[in-house]
Amino acid sequence: MMATLKDVAARKPVLATIRLIVPAGAARPAPPVGPALGFYRLNLMAFCKDFNARTQKYKAETPMQVTLTAYKDSTFEFVVKSPSVSWFLKKAAGIETASGRPGHSNVSSLTLRHVYEIAKLKQADPFCKHMSLEALCKSIIGTANSMGIEIVKDL
Repeated sequence: MMATLKDVAARKPVLATIRLIVPAGAARPAPPVGPALGFYRLNLMAFCKDFNARTQKYKAETPMQVTLTAYKDSTFEFVVKSPSVSWFLKKAAGIETASGRPGHSNVSSLTLRHVYEIAKLKQADPFCKHMSLEALCKSIIGTANSMGIEIVKDL
């Protein structure tokens, strides 16, 4: 799908792309959100309300990745992505930090069922929609290995 010249001309000029990690349902005009958006003169309250409404279904304090596009006319759009795979793996394994020496010392082990559940959650992400569950699972297993989490058939 090629953008026509008219579409490109009609697009708003982008001022900046801001990437933030904000706890679900807890966007407030305080740091880290305030200074990041205030710098580009964006409507803080509008972002906070919209973000909190969009992330209601997540447990509080879940770190949500936000990619915000700020336009020159002080308007903005944002995409909320689910938490990182490493966050999901740590939660599932019940650990605070990953292994200092992955490959040598394993911190925990998870089953393929855990991997499958995380893959299903990640598939809802706009950037993972095109990926098969199998590809996502392989990617998650790779992340787990690099964190020193062993993946087993069943515990």
